[in-house]
Amino acid sequence: MNFFEKLKFNDDGLIPAIIQEEETGRVLMMAWMNESSLKTTIEMGKTHFWSRSRQKYWMKGESSGHTQQVKNIAFDCDGDTLLIQVSQVEAACHEGYQSCFFRTINDAGEFDVSENRLVNPNEIYSK
Repeated sequence: MNFFEKLKFNDDGLIPAIIQEEETGRVLMMAWMNESSLKTTIEMGKTHFWSRSRQKYWMKGESSGHTQQVKNIAFDCDGDTLLIQVSQVEAACHEGYQSCFFRTINDAGEFDVSENRLVNPNEIYSK
């Protein structure tokens, strides 16, 4: 059986993809894929997604150069979420952090920035 037959895309034809750094296990980001962007990811070996806000395909790193080389693709027992392990070049987050999950909630109910910014996003997106 083809694995696409096991996947459950939502009513918009999308499935969430959790992106994880293969070497460290750190969750880098979550983005949406449709069948076409998943096929392109598999064929090209670099992550491609569907932007709900811009209504278009995009390759991670197409503007910044901070690409993700795919190492493994898995899906959960329900077939409704992907886990994609990658080798990340520079920052995964468009705000210049290694992970999009760089804010942690503290005991006061506020948040702290939990990692150092790797790059200034104004510099990478003005290229």
